[in-house]
Amino acid sequence: MFQALQRRSSKLCVLRYATRQTTNAFNTRHYGSSNKGSKDDTTSSTDLSDQVEANKDNPISRTLKLLGSDVQRVKKFILPRNLRGSEQNSSSSQSIENYLEKYRRDEFQTHCDILVIGGGGVGSSIAYWLKKRARDGLNVVVVEKDSTYAEASTCLSVGGLRQQFSIVENIQMSLFGADFMRNSKDYLGEDVDLNFTPHGYLLLASEAGAEQLEQNSKLQCALGAKNELLTASKLKQRFPWMNTEGIALGCHGLEKEGWFDPWALLSGFRKRAIEYGAHYVEGEMVGFGFQQQPDIMAEGIEEGSYEGINRAFVKMKDGEMREIKFAIAVIAAGAQSGAIARMAKIGTGKGMLSIPLPVEPRKRFVYVFQCENDQGPGINTPLTIDPSGTYFRRDGLGGNYLGGKSPLPGEEPPVDNLDVDHGFFDKTVWPNLAQLVPNFEAIKVKNSWAGYYEFNTFDENGIVGPHPYYNNLYIATGFSGHGIQQTPAVGRAVSEMIIDGGFRSVDLTRFGFDRIIIDQPMYEANIF
Repeated sequence: MFQALQRRSSKLCVLRYATRQTTNAFNTRHYGSSNKGSKDDTTSSTDLSDQVEANKDNPISRTLKLLGSDVQRVKKFILPRNLRGSEQNSSSSQSIENYLEKYRRDEFQTHCDILVIGGGGVGSSIAYWLKKRARDGLNVVVVEKDSTYAEASTCLSVGGLRQQFSIVENIQMSLFGADFMRNSKDYLGEDVDLNFTPHGYLLLASEAGAEQLEQNSKLQCALGAKNELLTASKLKQRFPWMNTEGIALGCHGLEKEGWFDPWALLSGFRKRAIEYGAHYVEGEMVGFGFQQQPDIMAEGIEEGSYEGINRAFVKMKDGEMREIKFAIAVIAAGAQSGAIARMAKIGTGKGMLSIPLPVEPRKRFVYVFQCENDQGPGINTPLTIDPSGTYFRRDGLGGNYLGGKSPLPGEEPPVDNLDVDHGFFDKTVWPNLAQLVPNFEAIKVKNSWAGYYEFNTFDENGIVGPHPYYNNLYIATGFSGHGIQQTPAVGRAVSEMIIDGGFRSVDLTRFGFDRIIIDQPMYEANIF
């Protein structure tokens, strides 16, 4: 299976195998952490390695632990006799907890076939598809720093699904997303309800953007989407709550569009992945381990000096440093993917490693509001986006709406916290809402939250595929606000690359890292 990956070559980086050097040189190992490029790299990397070594047991103790773990699995985890029925005693309860903790520690996967870094929507989808297809054939480990997902982009999104894009691959991924939603119980089980609301999207364009909107609609429908174009007069007839001043054309999705519960989707992916055998580790990724491979040559790298990655350092919740050796790693860490890539010297190394992964967190606000006397648009209102990018939709049956807008480049808020700027609503969002929907002149904000976009600063589209330098590192990130609806397709695509050696359903070759190296951005046209 992995031979297909090693046969891969690209125009930009041809990895070719030369005469094997000495065994000692081949086995030289180095360790890397998040502070690459400084003079203290060696010291900090050694610290990581030393911390891992300090946590290891002696061989006899470790063997006994593994044997004990096997016995426990056979007995379906029966507690020792001396701990049964002792819950009332505090010291006994503590002993039970210590015993359970020892068992959990023995379950830690020190080696795996696939390491997925990030357990949000994209990472959990990757784990789900890999284990759905391979089951016992692949050992998959997912590292997620926060199992509560309190600040995860997936859970803080508005859960939109649409095919109204201008790039073929984005349309195809969202079409599969719609199929996945429609058949979610076949994929994720009867116990998962995504609460899909099929009220569609309504994208509005001014005179300047009308022609592009029409072209986009033709492409979308040709690929299998179903939408209609509405002139200003038809928009007014269909949606009498709308002020069509300055609106020349609207594109209304009739099928396969709407919104869903992103937390339910994430939970479904994760639950099924674990059920199929994936291992989730709650810990923070802090660095990679490197291994010299002098028999590999790469463009821009001195002969004999190629270093590959083969291990990850993970800081557990209790502060303990653990090591996971892997055959293949996937960076799917959402807004933190750029920082994870730097741990692998991407953006700080030589040659192709000098080019960073252009993904960083960008904060976005979502506001929940009510319209006075519930005089706003009805419950079947589509998610509506005006020419400025301001959007709104109904939120449940209680008369609530939610809405927001991405700030202009010069207005980007700081990302060191998730505090909400209510002044942004008053100055920027509300005036646009009231212009489009006159009844929104009298609204009251009831709730709000902020979340992070995994923003691709290069072209605001996903980056999916192998890294051109490392032959065992894949990337799935940078979806810039569109990721949650594309998680089913992206997870499937990554599983195809790893298991089949290439894309088998939606060809995402153009979304690869290579486009960044050769400076060929893929911009969406007239899309927010």
